[in-house]
Amino acid sequence: MWKAGRFDESGERYWADDVVSYENMPGDDMGEIRGKAGVRAKGEWWGANHEIHGVEIQGPYLNGDQFAVRFRMDITPKGGARQVLDEVGVYTIREGRIAEERFYY
Repeated sequence: MWKAGRFDESGERYWADDVVSYENMPGDDMGEIRGKAGVRAKGEWWGANHEIHGVEIQGPYLNGDQFAVRFRMDITPKGGARQVLDEVGVYTIREGRIAEERFYY
């Protein structure tokens, strides 16, 4: 789904209701988000504040109850310069759902 650009749909389908999302932004309001509604709102904010020119996805790379995905995104933040964001997402699965996601960049 992600390789087809269907990020929102995959979240709704696979996030646990109590999913926790961790960003590498200490002290930021988005450093830790809890719950499906909160993670959905974070994604909506991100989409509204970035123009996406292209996305490359590598993976998933599996290990037990976790998997990792590498994202390379060609973006322009609102009011900023165009850049390529390179990050890794590590996802933990519980009862068939994504219970936790952590982003490293």
